[in-house]
Amino acid sequence: MSATTTSAQILRYTASFLSETLSQPHLRHHLYSTFLQKLTSFDQTTLKLLKFASETLENSFSTTSSSIRSSSLRLAEELLSKSENPFSSFLLSLAYSHCRRPIDASFCLLDVFYADPSLARVEIAPFLFEELFLVHFLPMLEWYNEQRSRILSSLPLNSDYNSDDQSIVSTTTTLSKMSGDQASALKDLERDYEDLLDENCRNFVVYFKEVLRNRDGGQLIVPPSVVFQKSKRGDKFDYGEEKKIKTQKFGSRNGRYNPMWTGGDVSVEFNSNGVKSLSKFPSLIPERVSPKVLIDERSSKISETASIHRVEATLESCTYDNLSDYSSSESEAEQEEKIKKMESFDTRQSQTKNQKQLFLAESSRSPDNLVEDTDNLAGGGKLTPPKDFVCPITTHIFYDPVTLETGQTYERKAIQEWIDRGNSTCPITRQKLHGTQLPKTNYVLKRLIASWQEQNPGSDIAKFEVMQPVKEPRFKPTIRSASPNSVISQATIDGTMSELRLAITDLCTSEILRESEQAVLKIERFWQEANMEIEMQSLLSKPPVINGFVEILFNSVDPRVLGATVLLLSELGSRDDSVIQTLTRVDSDVKCIVALFKKGLMEAVVLIYLLKPSALSLIEMEVVDSLIEMLSGIKNNEFPNMCMKPETALVILLGQILRSSEEASISKSVRSILSTKAIENIIDSLEAEGVEERIAAVGILLRCILEDGKCRNIIADKAELTRLLESFMVVKDGERFEIVHFLSELVKLNRRNLNEQILHILKDEGTFSTMHTLLTYLQNALQDQCPIVAGLLLQLDLLEEPKKMSIYREEAIDTLISCLRNSEYPDAQIAAAETLLSLQGRFSYSGKSLARAILLKRAGLDRSYKTFMRKDQRRQKILDETQETMEEEQAAEWERKVAFVLVSHEFGLLFEALAEGLKSRYEDLQSICFMSASWLVYMLSILPDTGIRGAARVCLLKYFVSIFKSENTEDRAISMLALNSFVRDPDGLQDLTVHMKDILKGLREMKKSSALAFEMLQVFSEEHDNSADLWNHKELAQEDCSINGEVLSIACFKGKIFSGHSDGTIKVWTCKGTLLQLVQEIREHSKPVTSLELLHSTEKLYSGSLDKTVRVWSIMDDGIHCEQVHEMKDQINNLVVANNIACYIPQGAGIKVHSWNGSSKVLNQNKYVKCLALVHGKLYCGCHDNSIQEIDLVTGTLGNIQIGSKKLLGKAYPIYSLQAQDGLIYSAGPYMDGATVKIWSTSNYNMVGSLPSTLEVREMVVSSELIYLGCKGGIVEVWCKKKQTRVETLQSCPNGKILSMALDNDEDMLVIGTSDGRIQAWELS
Repeated sequence: MSATTTSAQILRYTASFLSETLSQPHLRHHLYSTFLQKLTSFDQTTLKLLKFASETLENSFSTTSSSIRSSSLRLAEELLSKSENPFSSFLLSLAYSHCRRPIDASFCLLDVFYADPSLARVEIAPFLFEELFLVHFLPMLEWYNEQRSRILSSLPLNSDYNSDDQSIVSTTTTLSKMSGDQASALKDLERDYEDLLDENCRNFVVYFKEVLRNRDGGQLIVPPSVVFQKSKRGDKFDYGEEKKIKTQKFGSRNGRYNPMWTGGDVSVEFNSNGVKSLSKFPSLIPERVSPKVLIDERSSKISETASIHRVEATLESCTYDNLSDYSSSESEAEQEEKIKKMESFDTRQSQTKNQKQLFLAESSRSPDNLVEDTDNLAGGGKLTPPKDFVCPITTHIFYDPVTLETGQTYERKAIQEWIDRGNSTCPITRQKLHGTQLPKTNYVLKRLIASWQEQNPGSDIAKFEVMQPVKEPRFKPTIRSASPNSVISQATIDGTMSELRLAITDLCTSEILRESEQAVLKIERFWQEANMEIEMQSLLSKPPVINGFVEILFNSVDPRVLGATVLLLSELGSRDDSVIQTLTRVDSDVKCIVALFKKGLMEAVVLIYLLKPSALSLIEMEVVDSLIEMLSGIKNNEFPNMCMKPETALVILLGQILRSSEEASISKSVRSILSTKAIENIIDSLEAEGVEERIAAVGILLRCILEDGKCRNIIADKAELTRLLESFMVVKDGERFEIVHFLSELVKLNRRNLNEQILHILKDEGTFSTMHTLLTYLQNALQDQCPIVAGLLLQLDLLEEPKKMSIYREEAIDTLISCLRNSEYPDAQIAAAETLLSLQGRFSYSGKSLARAILLKRAGLDRSYKTFMRKDQRRQKILDETQETMEEEQAAEWERKVAFVLVSHEFGLLFEALAEGLKSRYEDLQSICFMSASWLVYMLSILPDTGIRGAARVCLLKYFVSIFKSENTEDRAISMLALNSFVRDPDGLQDLTVHMKDILKGLREMKKSSALAFEMLQVFSEEHDNSADLWNHKELAQEDCSINGEVLSIACFKGKIFSGHSDGTIKVWTCKGTLLQLVQEIREHSKPVTSLELLHSTEKLYSGSLDKTVRVWSIMDDGIHCEQVHEMKDQINNLVVANNIACYIPQGAGIKVHSWNGSSKVLNQNKYVKCLALVHGKLYCGCHDNSIQEIDLVTGTLGNIQIGSKKLLGKAYPIYSLQAQDGLIYSAGPYMDGATVKIWSTSNYNMVGSLPSTLEVREMVVSSELIYLGCKGGIVEVWCKKKQTRVETLQSCPNGKILSMALDNDEDMLVIGTSDGRIQAWELS
């Protein structure tokens, strides 16, 4: 049983390691890079999230602000706690250590050893492995040595060799004498040894955690026994209950180095006796094979084997000879002093130290001393490093050596800096380099250096310092445990490589197409089955081989061959940029690949993506339609396991093209996408593994929405947004804005409940807090991006009932106000105003804001709203009446919440910003700010009054009044809606007094089309006792027509005035300024024109005359034209018309009803009728005896409204005029019963009012607010309809009587005809 470990020891060693790591930024970055290099099996999203978390941690380590430090640590912990891998555990241990939480830090650091023991003990924390784990593993070494000795006992080596000595035997010689069974057994031993190390590490991690949990000493924790036999469940090791960290290893198959297996290529040969022999082929530089060699290899297998052995001998001789020429220049005293300094880092007891050193030495060189690379490195006091171990640029010992194609080796960092400065040649040979991408690390040389350093611990470190990224005095990864590759696998590789070279020769040299095609298929099979891409890549990536593949693309017609060629080129290009450079040197090569794709070779799209052609070139090659077509049917195809899925490449390329195209081509492409099933596959790409594909899908879908807003409903229904939200953390700022813009467009659906469902998904799903992420992004976004980000953030904040304080809400509204006020960025101003308006929350099916239509509806002009909704047919089909009611309630609630937080912010600060926008010289900005301001001011009349109305009135009143005076009817209606909010406030009504004249004029103009205008006029009327302030008339024009006799009838229609005279003339006038201009004079009646009646539904004018005819006139711009003449049997004294009939007063008793088809009848034959009024099929008769009757023209029913009176003193009291309006009958006659005008209800015939005028009224017209009475003596009295009080008296003609009156369509102009032949026009001002 091994010795126990205390919690104090665990905490001391882990704290020491973590404090050392925290104190050295370069060391941390090196460890970060080590982890990331190993994370080959993780998707890009996870990698980017881990990078972001590490950057956040580094920010907390470097900042001096405590608030930034705490927030960064909190964010990093949140990011890492949801990710289970060794790197996240390591980062968490650093974070906890920085927060003074040693227990949590120790747990997380132990998790790294549990998740990947090999990586942890070799690369990350060898010191910690040595101090905590190694003391428990000594029995493993004894077991390993016994097993190794047993396997090697029959190996025929030199007579002085045994398993325990320290002599160095040539690796090549040893391998050549080893049988296949021995090699296999040794390989199995090495694999078991590695697995047992891992399993025991995990067991002791569990033990150490138990010790930490029981650090109070209340329970004795017994260390586990060392395991010498693998525990299996199926094919997996049993790791007990520890499942916190995923135990998938990442990176290479093992973390240890054993030169016996990794020193070079192992070739397997079969002699004539069938006995398998192995030879080692160490190589310090990449092997280069010329086409000539390939041909020679194809022609002679014997020649190939001989050539390999010659190269082996040459390289081996070159290497070992160079390493034997150096000796130490230091004294023994200096060496001993340096050794003591190095040993002073270890504070453990000497006995334990010696045991560990023995284990380390064995571990790093097992089995036995076969791992030694040369015979002349040990002993002899040679402490100066060999020159091959020193970089010629830095003069330091290599840390990360790379061997260039010229054969020269340099430190990676140094040669990379050389290339980054613009150099393209080898620093020593001055040969031109074919590419700027450096090869992989020369591990053979690196391990030789490590072996030499172990043999010479007192080497001149001061002069030849190892070029490491960080100084690691205690934690330098010096532990190297055995990690064999399979000897048998290596033999298979050699055989495959030989066949591969033959296939490459056929590809590059054969003039027979079929042979080249077969070679491609063979190479493709090797690539798929041999699983040795690294070994193959160096051969297949050379320009002659790539050109051979291209020739196949140009000449072959076999789909299988073409597919295999594209697969190989794609795989090679994804690993080596030089392949892409070779392909792109010739434009025809790219065009050939594109042509194959357009012909249906789907796999070619991956290669096109790797070639990275410009969007313009793809457009010129007309590839867009093919991309869309392939996307439409991609689900029905199966593809080989390529480096990238074809659908991924399709989406990415299409996204690049749309992002760079002009508007016209985008529109065409979007229509193609929407007309096929491609959009469904693009929506699916939002859930793709790769971030690049998700971002490309977002770009495509956003452009589809902007081009055709209706598609957002399909996208919203099918899209899964969780992965997209996670992408937000790992993409660039431009791509982040594209995501935000897409999401903000997605919540513009025509149903409020759907919008809020999506907002809840955005808020609640995903690994990270969407609101916090948006807030962080908002603080760094570009000016023109801020409004959209702020709008989305504000909507997410308002999903719940607004709180008194919210940092998200405050920041979002402040941003919108700031953008509105920033006149240097008009685009940002417009975006902010549009965002404010869209927050109202009502949209059409195509995503257009309904704010304007809704405001017009509320202002009484609902025609625009109905038109909008009629076009939005899908909305009508989706919702039934119940759903529509619920939807309206939900929309109204959202509108209330949004308006409340906007107007309440900083006591109406937003109104000041909108007022500044209304002053802008940009018309678009003015219009949107006007809409936003009108909406918010209208909402003030609904929300509780908190004093904000006064702030809004001060900022916006003058702008609303100015717009109310404009010519645009819709803008006037919207501004009237805003003004109505001020009218309902006493202070607001007082402020409006200054603008009363302009407002009243506008209201009177709009009262016919808007009920709101009428209501506002009533409010003004109620609030003002002095009616003269409200109603004032002035004479506009007057014309003398006495030459034509009396003016018996007047009518007005669409700016024209029609007058009928006693000589049978009809005149047409227009009023311009103070003049009545005669447009037409026509005389087709032979006797006086007693009546002019307009039928608005047909826009016809009817004239009745004493010549017993009724003429029908069409109204045109230049006058009137008689269309039809109806002959009547009686004179026409008073005419009223409907669609099918005309009613008139004949010369005698009764009323004649004439149908336009020629039939006629007499009604009310017992009465002499003086005047008529026709409304909704009811005919009202005012008679000479002061009676009033109602006749239903459909049923013939007669009702008495007022019973007539007998003549008093022989004097009659006729009804001179009747007007029917709004369910009331107005009758005018001589003064009687204290009134000249009486008002009756048509429903019950009761009198509901009267006008106590003392003058005898001969003519009357009624408007929506006023009653005009034409009296004897040429006087016109104006009465308030609601208050029934006289407001004004107009003096028309002192010497005549008023015979006819009419109002224009807007009720702003009164036209009077008199007995002395005058026509007067009065304006209501």
